[in-house]
Amino acid sequence: MNKINRVNFNDTRRISLHNKLIMLLFIFQFLGISLAIIHNIKIQISSIYLAYAFIVVTAIINYTIPKFINGDSTYIYLVNLLYSISLINIIRLDYTLINKHIIWYFIGFFIFILVRYFIKFFNKFLQDKFILFFAITFLTFILTLVFGFSKYGAKNWIDVGGLFTLQLSEFAKISYIFMIAAYYNNYEEYTSHKFGKYYLAGASYVFAGLFFLQGELGTAMVFFALMLASMLIFEKRFIFIVLNIVLAFLGVYLASLVLSHIKVRIDIWLNPWEDFNGKGYQIIQSLYAIANGGFFGTGIGLGSPGLVPVIQTDFIMAAILEEMGLFMGFAIILIFILIFYKSMKVSLQFKSNYLSSLALSIGLLFSIQTIIMLAGILKLMPLTGITTPFVSYGGSSTTSSFILLAVLHYLTSKTGEEYEG
Repeated sequence: MNKINRVNFNDTRRISLHNKLIMLLFIFQFLGISLAIIHNIKIQISSIYLAYAFIVVTAIINYTIPKFINGDSTYIYLVNLLYSISLINIIRLDYTLINKHIIWYFIGFFIFILVRYFIKFFNKFLQDKFILFFAITFLTFILTLVFGFSKYGAKNWIDVGGLFTLQLSEFAKISYIFMIAAYYNNYEEYTSHKFGKYYLAGASYVFAGLFFLQGELGTAMVFFALMLASMLIFEKRFIFIVLNIVLAFLGVYLASLVLSHIKVRIDIWLNPWEDFNGKGYQIIQSLYAIANGGFFGTGIGLGSPGLVPVIQTDFIMAAILEEMGLFMGFAIILIFILIFYKSMKVSLQFKSNYLSSLALSIGLLFSIQTIIMLAGILKLMPLTGITTPFVSYGGSSTTSSFILLAVLHYLTSKTGEEYEG
């Protein structure tokens, strides 16, 4: 009998727990957003209406998605929790971004529904399209290089008619994940060719070269980590993997010699105090904010997260840690660990390398981005400028994350395992 991952609404115990979780999230949202609104004297009335509308919409989504769409709805709940934490901090940090942040959430979930049904009908068509996904990923780089503009040292933004900016590298992650999955779906066929074992590595190095031209280090690290993880799991060519790691460090070193902003980031990582009022100001203020928050945080509205430059995107975790404390930081880490664990569990249930690679790569992507961002704000590695999925402000990041969430949600409905909560 084929079972599906969904909340069983005939089980009164399970539906009671499901409703309690929705109610707890509702209370957290209401109290957090209300406190943030109280402490932002510049907030507009339209933003207040939208913020409370966000609470209502997430409650409806948490209830209706598991009832009407097959799949593990735990992902939906966890993402809504992450986005709620993000919104509370955006309300505190910048009143001009509140409406945009909420609207991007609405757009994201609308796209989630569209992709959820699209992938259902076109999944088999996509599983053999390695060249197609390589071409799509390659095209995102070319478009960015031709039409993009530089921001914070990297040329990875495109202005769309003056209405908003688009970061195509966020969508390149999607096509790259599908490219990896398509490669391993036909791995035996490709390896029968003369250089078939190097198709994935070769494509990845082409993208690495294009990242170099853009001056983008963070997303290149994500791509490389995904490639190495896939090789480790599906190929087990350990010497080749070690060689790629050595080449990666060599590439970072060469990039630091050619690209001035990458050298600056490495210098800041090594010693931010050398220029504490200039280049090192951001990371130093981030460390002060985290230390000021302690385990329990200063409380919403009682910290000074605005002292950290670009805190809405790159350093939003610093704001969360200051006003909500390290315990909230641990909670966010645990959420991403749970997302990765469940993605890995789903991956192990497929015999198809294509489906297995898709599920694992999506979980890995969310985890890798979070690890890189946390390591950056804690000065454990150089800053990269990438976003934390569902937490950092950014339309491109939010949209691409919801697309991948839709794919992951669809995959959970194909495992044949009953969701046990």
